[in-house]
Amino acid sequence: MLKKSISWYLVIAVFIISIVPNVEGAFIPSEAMAFNAAQRDADLGKVRAFLETKIVSQRLQDLGFSPDEVKEKLSLLSDGQIHNYAQQLDNLRVGGNGLEAVIAVLLIIILIILILHLTGHRVIVK
Repeated sequence: MLKKSISWYLVIAVFIISIVPNVEGAFIPSEAMAFNAAQRDADLGKVRAFLETKIVSQRLQDLGFSPDEVKEKLSLLSDGQIHNYAQQLDNLRVGGNGLEAVIAVLLIIILIILILHLTGHRVIVK
């Protein structure tokens, strides 16, 4: 019995260890990562427009940053960093739409009802 359980444990362990994602990597030449001036200007404009919005500029002032300091810090960023921030701004949703929270609450309610049903309990609302 012990040999059988150990052998099954080893079979499962080897199976789990053998599941390795296929990852490929390669070197990218520097030219592929270079950004042209038009793209840099567009990304920089997008980041500046975001930083100049009322809420963000007020928050930066609350944290002790003057507009001149913000512009100075922006000028120190590399092309890749500015492009990265501009891409993140595209994915940013202020406030969200709340759909994820509604789905999560519904899933929790369904899970609770399922557990109560499987255990034989009843919920009676009067």
